[in-house]
Amino acid sequence: MESPKPLPPTPGRGAPTNLRPTRTGSLAREADGDWLDESETIDGEPPRLRTSVTVEHPKTIIARNTSPDIGFDRSINPYRGCEHGCIYCFARPTHAFHDLSPGLDFESRLFAKPDAAQLLRKELAKRGYTPAPLAIGTNTDGYQPIEREWGVTRAVIEVLAETKHPLIVTTKSDRILRDLDLLAGMARDGLVGVAVSVTSLDPAIARTLEPRAPHPRRRLAAIRKLIDAGVPTQVNISPVIPAITDHEIEAIMAAAGEAGAIRASYILVRLPHEVAPLFRAWLAAHYPDRADKVMNMIRDIRGGRDNDPKFGTRMKGTGIWADLIRARVKRAAREHGMDKSFPPIRSDLFRPPERDGQMELF
Repeated sequence: MESPKPLPPTPGRGAPTNLRPTRTGSLAREADGDWLDESETIDGEPPRLRTSVTVEHPKTIIARNTSPDIGFDRSINPYRGCEHGCIYCFARPTHAFHDLSPGLDFESRLFAKPDAAQLLRKELAKRGYTPAPLAIGTNTDGYQPIEREWGVTRAVIEVLAETKHPLIVTTKSDRILRDLDLLAGMARDGLVGVAVSVTSLDPAIARTLEPRAPHPRRRLAAIRKLIDAGVPTQVNISPVIPAITDHEIEAIMAAAGEAGAIRASYILVRLPHEVAPLFRAWLAAHYPDRADKVMNMIRDIRGGRDNDPKFGTRMKGTGIWADLIRARVKRAAREHGMDKSFPPIRSDLFRPPERDGQMELF
């Protein structure tokens, strides 16, 4: 099958194509064109792509996992899809379950879950519920632009703060500072940890790689403000992309250390399912001079394939390039004082919310 032909770059968007997946996961046909605002053109150019939001009413809100290589077993996704438009996002294939494209649809046709806080309250009130750190932002970013209007993430954190439930937040947005009042209070009780992702310090790279995420310097400033407020915060260099961003590892680590980050982590780029052909199309559109080199290095890291889904190696990779990146991150973390263990997050303060309007007697 031929590689998908990139569409002309869409201003402010990451994916250069909107091909739809078949049920086998291969990109098979062009999108119908309904992702455009209108059918007419402006000066011969297609109109700007707008974001739409559909309300979703799930029956439950806590997602469970048994993955041995991540540090939590439960999470909440306030939104489906992500307007940040990061071309590398491993969550893109989830849009196929809605018969939408993991390409431009994923970053423009979003789903919000306004009942999330209410559903969370019910689940936390169930008899036998055992608290453990709950993660937000590990699939799609809870602080993407639509959070400004919808406020689903804040409503969820309000419930967690009220019940003294442990929380882990991962984001690439300084919009998290809006909730500093809640997070600082939880931090005083040892209930929260935050990871801020910084992929590149180069604005030109960031504009194409993650077009609607805040400027990297704003994320570094957010780290400083979170730390100053007493919120344990680490930097997450995620993802590291060979021959695109890997040369910035030491610079990012130095900047994060200066901002006060207490720890550093990283993830090598992952290209599951439809992400691989989308990433290839992105390379062809923005880095044609090194596209083959990038993919050859990724395949070397992934055992000769575009992606390695195996637990234990899917995050860090294998081979000489993976070993070199691991050594560089470890050395830079040590140099900038970010090689410490993250403070433990407490689960013993949890108090269940009211159930059916009644307080628990015992």
